[in-house]
This record gives sequence, structure tokens and C-alpha cells, in this order.
Amino acid sequence: MARFYGEFEHSLDVKGRVILPVAFRPHFAAGGYLSKFDSGCLALWEPAELEKEMETLLAQAATSPELRDLARVRAAGTHEVEVDRQGRLPIPIRLREFARLDGEVLVVGAINHVELWPPVRWREHLEQPYDRRLIEA
Repeated sequence: MARFYGEFEHSLDVKGRVILPVAFRPHFAAGGYLSKFDSGCLALWEPAELEKEMETLLAQAATSPELRDLARVRAAGTHEVEVDRQGRLPIPIRLREFARLDGEVLVVGAINHVELWPPVRWREHLEQPYDRRLIEA
């Protein structure tokens, strides 16, 4: 089970691809899944980790209409992706628009997945009170 840590800033190329950090690349050599995620970022998942995440969500959704809707939205906003030999991750245009990715992209290790953020929005996210308590601890 892979774990992802750190923050790395890279630029989108003209084809809408971002370079993954070298340490992350082997985990996505056979592909992965890119999805819309919380707080307006994108999440990159290894296939097995996404499967676990979705199974948990489906189990909870059995008793909750709100969680069924969340499961539906998560599934619809998830795309299979392949990282090329140079470590470039293609980001479908709908996902780039959702996350407002243009120019610089912050690649953030989020333990069991990787998040993609516009740097300004990441800094704004860190300014939220619950984040500040964690950062200053």
C-alpha cells in the first residue's frame, strides 16, 4: 500500500499534462484514476485504493440518499488515466475546469492518494481555521 507525502509545484503543459514527482510515478505505472474531490481539488488514486474508497462509500450509501448521490457524483467525475514514460499525467479538460487548473499545479501527497490544486487555492485552503490548528501544532 503506497503512501504519498510532500508538496511539489509543476506547470501544466500545452496538452493539459502535469509531471508527477519521481517518487510517485512507480505507483501509477499501470495507470490510475483521477477524480473530482473535496474542496474543489482533484484526487489521483491507485486502482486498488480507489476501489477501497468506493466500497466504503457504497456501504454507507445503502442507508443514506445523500451518500448515494455522493457516490453517483464521485463515479461520474472519475476518469481512468495513464501516466506516460516521462511521468506526465494527462488531466481531462472537464477535470481541469472543475479544479480551475491553469498554469501552475501543486501536487500534494495526501497519504492514500495524490491531490492536484491550483497553488492559490491550496494556500486559501490552508488558511481555514481547522487547517491552521493542525499546521501550528
